[in-house]
Amino acid sequence: MVTAVQVLVDLRAEGDELDAIVAGLGPEGWSTPTPAPGWTIAHQIAHLAWTDDAALLALTDPDAFADLQRAAATDLTAVIEAGARQGAEGTPAELLDRWRDGRERLRARLGEAAGRVPWIGTTMSPASMASARIMETWAHGTDVADALGVERAPTARLRHVAHLGVATRDFAYAVHGRPAPPEPFRVELTAPDGTTWAWGPDGRPADVAGPALDFCLLVTRRRNRADLRLTAGERAEQWLQIAQAFAGPPGPGRAPGAPR
Repeated sequence: MVTAVQVLVDLRAEGDELDAIVAGLGPEGWSTPTPAPGWTIAHQIAHLAWTDDAALLALTDPDAFADLQRAAATDLTAVIEAGARQGAEGTPAELLDRWRDGRERLRARLGEAAGRVPWIGTTMSPASMASARIMETWAHGTDVADALGVERAPTARLRHVAHLGVATRDFAYAVHGRPAPPEPFRVELTAPDGTTWAWGPDGRPADVAGPALDFCLLVTRRRNRADLRLTAGERAEQWLQIAQAFAGPPGPGRAPGAPR
């Protein structure tokens, strides 16, 4: 079982790994297009900085966060796009400093927080919010790495991403206007160290199985289902076609044959 302290350690490590990839880029590097339509590397980091700022707002100023929630309820995509666009307008040095400062302040606040934290459309425990920040940092880090042709070795931190992918199963059905199956699926994934991570009822065959990396790429919609080494039963396959570990609309996803 992952402890709350370990989640915060992993959150710092995930941010530091992506930081090391972008810190040495020149202005042209920050302008590199990424697989997200219309987003450069600067937009990707600006989005992470914006989301960290929003999470800090949820922890420190509930009234101001409620205003943000109302705007997001009207058009979440527009709010996200505006945050990325505005953050990308400054210099790379300014953006990098903002992201570094924000993610460290958020980590410190999450370590002090107790009880449920408001979030867009829901509430979360501090540990779950930290896991969600790991997931988003890894997902947008994948976009950055793809844009630069950087190969990142999978780590045990993927467990946070995979756990969210499993936990958000019913949400994914709801986003697509479909009823979720009444029973949980059995998910068995091969971790980067060769061990098995498992969710769902014991004592039955896996409904979904395969490499943890592939499952994480699927639930963050960073690879097309056709390109991933996952096996699934008929009902679970329906889930894999729509799975997403993040809030908001699913977006177009990746076309088959995306770089790996």
